[in-house]
Amino acid sequence: MVFGQVVIGPPGSGKTTYCNGMSQFLQLIGRKVAVINLDPANDALPYECTINIEDLIKLSDVMAEHSLGPNGGLVYCMDYLEKNIDWLESRLKPLLKDHYLLFDFPGQVELFFLHQNAKRVIMKLIKNLNLRLTAVHLVDAHLCSDPGKYVSALLLSLSTMLHLELSHVNVLSKIDLIESYGKLAFNLDFYTDVQDLSYLQHHLDQDPRSAKHRKLTKELCEVIEDYGLVNFTTLDIQRLTVAAVQEKYMKDDEMFDNSESDDK
Repeated sequence: MVFGQVVIGPPGSGKTTYCNGMSQFLQLIGRKVAVINLDPANDALPYECTINIEDLIKLSDVMAEHSLGPNGGLVYCMDYLEKNIDWLESRLKPLLKDHYLLFDFPGQVELFFLHQNAKRVIMKLIKNLNLRLTAVHLVDAHLCSDPGKYVSALLLSLSTMLHLELSHVNVLSKIDLIESYGKLAFNLDFYTDVQDLSYLQHHLDQDPRSAKHRKLTKELCEVIEDYGLVNFTTLDIQRLTVAAVQEKYMKDDEMFDNSESDDK
């Protein structure tokens, strides 16, 4: 049985940075890890990529050959990957014995709450390779500074959870930068625990763009609360990696001190 993460989220939410930091963290604590890039538009990878979808298909080639835009091209690439799932499975099989898997997916959110191709890719891998995968859905913490955007993030998170039907963790990324976005209307727990959303209504009414959609927003908030599924954990991936480095050095120093004591 092999475990891993399906890393998803809107563009700019920090998926690639997360995969880079998490792979470093896992290596520092002694885990073998493989990062699988399934984003055909991600051509500047900061991590060592074990499997890269660009070896199968490139977004730039699809856009040029089929006269598609970026969104249509990404849907095409996911369809192509699904039809060539054997390509991916054959490259994953040598890793199944002792690796933890990180799948870095594209940032096109429609792939994870509307289209079926990405979900079918994930489900085929789970079934055919006996994988145990958790979805890690990243949302930029700056959305908390705008009540309307925060409600949109909640709705996206809920839709994605219901669509993918995986074990699921919603993460507010870049939490170390949240203070730079301005003062929050409520304390951070309000946003992570998704507390009574009716308190947002006053702040939404201050925005003329939101005021005219007041009834719709109220109904959407009630849907989110009725499901009661969405909450967030916070993450500063760089701080996590630094903590792992410090812990490793402390253990190394301890082992060195013990070895010196034994020699004496």
